[in-house]
Amino acid sequence: MMRHEFVLLILVLLLLAWVWGFYLWQRRAIRPQPEPAPPPSFPPISIVRPIKGLDTGIQQNLSAAFHTGYAGDREILFVMDDDQDPSYPWVKQAIAEAHRTHPSIKARIILSGQPPAQRTGKLNAMIAGLREAHHSLVAFIDSDIREDENDLRVMVAALLADDEAGAVFPTVISREPPTTLGDVGYAVMVNGLYEPAALATAQVLDGELPFIMGHMMVLRREAITAIGGLESAEGQLVDDMFLGKRLKEFGYRNKLSPKPATIIQQGTTTAEFIQILIRWIAFSMSGLPLLTCKLPHWLTGVSFWLGLIVTCLAAYNANLPLALLAGFLSLSVGITINDLHYRMAGNRIPLKYAWGSLIIWLASPAIYLQIWIKREVNWRGRRYRLDTAARLG
Repeated sequence: MMRHEFVLLILVLLLLAWVWGFYLWQRRAIRPQPEPAPPPSFPPISIVRPIKGLDTGIQQNLSAAFHTGYAGDREILFVMDDDQDPSYPWVKQAIAEAHRTHPSIKARIILSGQPPAQRTGKLNAMIAGLREAHHSLVAFIDSDIREDENDLRVMVAALLADDEAGAVFPTVISREPPTTLGDVGYAVMVNGLYEPAALATAQVLDGELPFIMGHMMVLRREAITAIGGLESAEGQLVDDMFLGKRLKEFGYRNKLSPKPATIIQQGTTTAEFIQILIRWIAFSMSGLPLLTCKLPHWLTGVSFWLGLIVTCLAAYNANLPLALLAGFLSLSVGITINDLHYRMAGNRIPLKYAWGSLIIWLASPAIYLQIWIKREVNWRGRRYRLDTAARLG
């Protein structure tokens, strides 16, 4: 064996150990965790739900919003830009039906108007909702989250169990069986990539993270005030992660709820998934810490691409053992991610789409390049220009 082939062999073996070691670490971390003991009574809570456009399964998502099983008083504030949003009649109908069934339910629509410069649409909706909220606990829940009867209860119990906690949020699981290649990409990105890594990191950090994943979160109003309000996140593309950083800087803990929540995404085209991937990569560039979150995924990406390149070189030089080993390295990335998806969601990737998880790694270099050159992200019908740090330009 030539010297350069020996060096490549060692690299492949080291990265194989990394891929499977990282997989086993995450696999242990995604095991069910015990729920906190409930408090003697649940305090009243304001629930702010920013909405823009029609999400998959919006009718079921809205219905679930009124059946949380939370034992305390609730007010639910649905926030939209204006009454021309396509979701407006659906929300209005859902509120009317909820009032007919339970007249005591407090729910209404808030029209926030178009966001000003240096503020994302979601942050603008959160600020408008908080301004109208009455309670000291405030939940912010994205419109593609479908709550069950225990999500909010467990989150509030976890928050109240820790006096130093300023925010609690769950990991999310894409539970709907994927039906398209775009669905597969989204499902493995959530269930096999981001969420297991977050759980593994939180396990090391005593159940907390240095940021917030803001699909669903409960915050203490006093903590929001302490960090300078939600307005402190103006200029940020990833406002929820930035708010979590601020809370950490001010001495609060961002606790991870032991119970995952369900996020709904189905019927996604490949083009739509690529746009989602662009957005999430842009989010990670400015929102995630390097060592605990970015570096593990970068090493996984290096493993995939190095395996692919070495496979081609070794095959060209008729080194079959090295080609097979390097090919197994690239395939291991897809195998481990697909298996984590199965363990998180409970359904397997259809065999014809089993290779779909590799789209993330095949497309990522071009997406990073596009973000650096174009510096633009489309998010729920809005176009955001970015600066060199992937913040609002």
